Amino acid sequence: MTLDSLQSFVDHLERAGELVRVKHPVSVDLELCEISDRVMKMPDGGPALLFEHPVLFDGTRSSFPVAMNLFGSMRRMCMALGVNALDEIGERITELLAMKVPEGLIAKLALLPRLFEVSKFPPRVRHKGTAPSQQVVWRGDEVDLRKLPLIKCWPDDGGAYITFPMVITRDPKRGIRNVGMYRIMLTGKSTLAMHWQRHKVGAAHWREMAERNETMPVCIALGADPPSMYSASAPLPPTVDEFIFAGFLRKEPVSLVKALTCDLEVPSEADFVLEGYIDPAEALVTEGPFGDHTGFYSLADLYPQVHVTAITMRERPIFPATIVGRPPMEDFYLGHATERIFLPLLKLTIPEIVDYHMPSEGIFHNLVFVSIKKDYPGQAHKVMNALWGQGLMSLAKLIVVVDHWVNVRNPQEAWWVALNNIDPERDARFTMGPMDVLDHSSRAFTYGSKMGLDATRKLPEEGFTREWPDVIVMDDETKRRVDAMWPSLGIAGGR
Repeated sequence: MTLDSLQSFVDHLERAGELVRVKHPVSVDLELCEISDRVMKMPDGGPALLFEHPVLFDGTRSSFPVAMNLFGSMRRMCMALGVNALDEIGERITELLAMKVPEGLIAKLALLPRLFEVSKFPPRVRHKGTAPSQQVVWRGDEVDLRKLPLIKCWPDDGGAYITFPMVITRDPKRGIRNVGMYRIMLTGKSTLAMHWQRHKVGAAHWREMAERNETMPVCIALGADPPSMYSASAPLPPTVDEFIFAGFLRKEPVSLVKALTCDLEVPSEADFVLEGYIDPAEALVTEGPFGDHTGFYSLADLYPQVHVTAITMRERPIFPATIVGRPPMEDFYLGHATERIFLPLLKLTIPEIVDYHMPSEGIFHNLVFVSIKKDYPGQAHKVMNALWGQGLMSLAKLIVVVDHWVNVRNPQEAWWVALNNIDPERDARFTMGPMDVLDHSSRAFTYGSKMGLDATRKLPEEGFTREWPDVIVMDDETKRRVDAMWPSLGIAGGR
């Protein structure tokens, strides 16, 4: 089932019993976050929420309902992408990889953009002014961001934020579109502070245009078809258009329309679009602090200011938002989707990988479990180094490598095996490299140390001269006999 808009997704969730409508007035100033946080901490992520009467900072009720926790469970993440299990998408990518793959790392990397070109789902562009996202237009003095239900999440946040955007920019050299998800702070009636971390593609576009002293067009879309909303968070290569990837996920092209006041294309089905620009001659503005996905506040810093020239919207739009903070939160499920979807691409360059998992406690970049088919000494170290060379995986603080039979999606099992298998001095490896901008523990801003743990079975060549023990496993015949008698034992569960 293809969901073309946020409204259709909300309706779909409600029919499936996955959404709760909150009719009580709730303030966008902290209250909405506190309610959502309590729900996200429920077993399996709690339900999606639609706040029908958000109360703005001036005490008036907004006419725009706020949707939260839309992607905050395994089931809803699958519903958003139209699959029964997230691994189905990875299997589709595996089929694409069945094409003849060239030898050599560089040739393989060059193949990545083609994987999505062959999907044959490039966006379709509608005529300006004909899209649902442009049914209502605010221009000039009508533009007032304070009328939108931007939320203040945590007490020490620097202001109200847009937290679930699709930020659309274009590479000034190659003309390739990028769609990213970055937090954006309200700074005035028609101005915003764009939190572009230095390793993000949008930030690279901004730096390039600033060097050329060119005004940078920016569009911020809010709400659209669920695959497009997800794709803004996906760590795609800079040469892959997120809307092409969303079309691959949907099995149907994404519909775009030309923005009204800048030379960019935006989702036709977006609920809101904020059109604007960044002036490279203008001083940076203070953004933050912000209660971040680490569970700690990230500090205030200087970032570029966006001037909003127009706000377009649907006639009855929904304002999508999320919150981040102490895990587990909604972002875990978005990250888990990325983990499952991109496993085949990781195997393309590191073929010995069987599986990997980033548990919520590790907030993505702090802990990665990896299982491998080990064939030679030192292979675990080779995998660690290869992972640290893979895009945003370069930010991983701790990588734990285990053997192929370990279920890395079960952190208890992975830690049980790892802590039994390691000799700390022999099996720990340290290296220096880039760190997440939000990592407050690194010795310098965005630079620090990482650790890899080789928790695989050791080979004689790796200096292990003792006999390696077998894992305790009951024999099949005994398990068969107990399975047969189990229903008569009167013991609940246990199978």
